[in-house]
Amino acid sequence: MVIRYDAAVKLLLVTKGHPFDRPAFFALFDALPDVAWTHVEHPAAPWLMAPERLRAFDLLVFYDMPGLLFRPATPPDRIDPPDAMKAGMEALLAEGKPLLFLHHALAGWPAWDRWAEIIGGRFHYTPDPARGIIDSGYRHDVTHRVRVVADHPVTDGLDDGFTITDELYLTRINEADKLPLLRSGHRFEAENFHSADLAVRGRMHANDGWHHPPGSDLIAWAKRAGNSPVVYIQCGDGPSAYGNPGYRRLLSNAVAWLTGPDAGPWARNFTGMPAGKPG
Repeated sequence: MVIRYDAAVKLLLVTKGHPFDRPAFFALFDALPDVAWTHVEHPAAPWLMAPERLRAFDLLVFYDMPGLLFRPATPPDRIDPPDAMKAGMEALLAEGKPLLFLHHALAGWPAWDRWAEIIGGRFHYTPDPARGIIDSGYRHDVTHRVRVVADHPVTDGLDDGFTITDELYLTRINEADKLPLLRSGHRFEAENFHSADLAVRGRMHANDGWHHPPGSDLIAWAKRAGNSPVVYIQCGDGPSAYGNPGYRRLLSNAVAWLTGPDAGPWARNFTGMPAGKPG
C-alpha cells in the first residue's frame, strides 16, 4: 500500500477492545478523498496521546473500547488509563486537537469519568448502584430511521435522514452541553434492548428482570472538550452500517468538518444549547 505523504488530511485511527470487521472498516477511510490514515491499537495507543507525538495528524478517530478486562461469565474489571495519557489528553484538548468517536468508543475507559465527559456520554457494561448507574442496553441489527435535527456541515447532504440496520444503545445522555445532530426513530425503552450486565455474565440477548428508564434517542452530536471540537456518532457496528450510503456521507462530512477551518473556532465559542431549545 502506498504511503500518502502528500494527502491533505491525515488521520490516526485508534482501535481494539471490541471485535469488528477490519477490512470493511478500513475501507471506509480508504474511500475518503485526499485522506491518509494510520492505525494504532491498544495498549500502544495511550502512550501516543500527547501533542508532541501527534503533530502530524489532523484528527484522532476512536473506534476502540479500552479499559475493560473481560472474563467469562463475570463483570469485567475496570482498568484505569496511564497517568501519561490523562495528562496528554488534557494537553491535546487545550491545544484544540479535533476528536471523532464512533460507536462502541462510548464504552471506553469506564474507570475514568473524564473520558465520558470528553465524549459526551457513557455506555455502562455494569451497574453501580452507589452512584445511581444502571447498566446500559444494546440491540443488534435494528433497522431504524435516522432523522437529521441540525443544519450543520456534519449533516450536509443527508436531507431528512436515512434508514440503516445497525446496533443501538440504551443509555442516559445529558444533551445540554452538546449540539444534537441525529436522532433515531427507534423506541429507546428497556423492552426493546438487552442488558449489558446480563450479557457479560453469560446471558446474551436477555432482559428479563432488567429495568432501565427510557433513554435518549440522540445518536450523533457535536460538542466541545477544552478547546477541541468533538463529534460522536453511534452508528457503525459492522458491514451493514459501513456500506450504508447515509453513514458513509455522515462519516465523510464529520472528517471534513473536524479537519476544516471552522470546527476549532466553533468549539472555542460553543457553550451548549439554550435551555428548552429542541433538537
